[in-house]
Amino acid sequence: MLNHIDEIQGIGLHLDLVLRKIQNAYLRTFEELNVEMTIEQWVILHRIYELGDEASQRDIVQSNFRNRATTSRVIGGLERKGWVGKTRFDGDQKRFKLELTPEGQEVIDLVMPKAHQLRKLAVKNLQPSDFATFLAVLDQVGENYSQED
Repeated sequence: MLNHIDEIQGIGLHLDLVLRKIQNAYLRTFEELNVEMTIEQWVILHRIYELGDEASQRDIVQSNFRNRATTSRVIGGLERKGWVGKTRFDGDQKRFKLELTPEGQEVIDLVMPKAHQLRKLAVKNLQPSDFATFLAVLDQVGENYSQED
């Protein structure tokens, strides 16, 4: 199927098929690790981990490409699981500070090695120059659609 895609059939279908394979691999991994988590929860939990002490809800919204309501809903789910705590920044009562709880850090520690394996799988048999071209093409396609806005 993927070998027969062309401009008429649509790049969106191709991207969607590949994205579903990636998401299914992550969901299977979460299940194998007995971690009840969605892809969006993992993306946000990992982003909070990356940002560390400076993680704010505003930063997560801006870097997650989701709207504020969706991001807030996912963060609320992470709070209910006990993986994330939400407070205010000292001296800035307008911004919510997000922090991993010890339980959230345990999830990161458990999932991260498998996530690294999945990332390596994604680029298996690809030359670095091919991957750079792939990213450049994706960026150009995205830019082409940005010009339509």
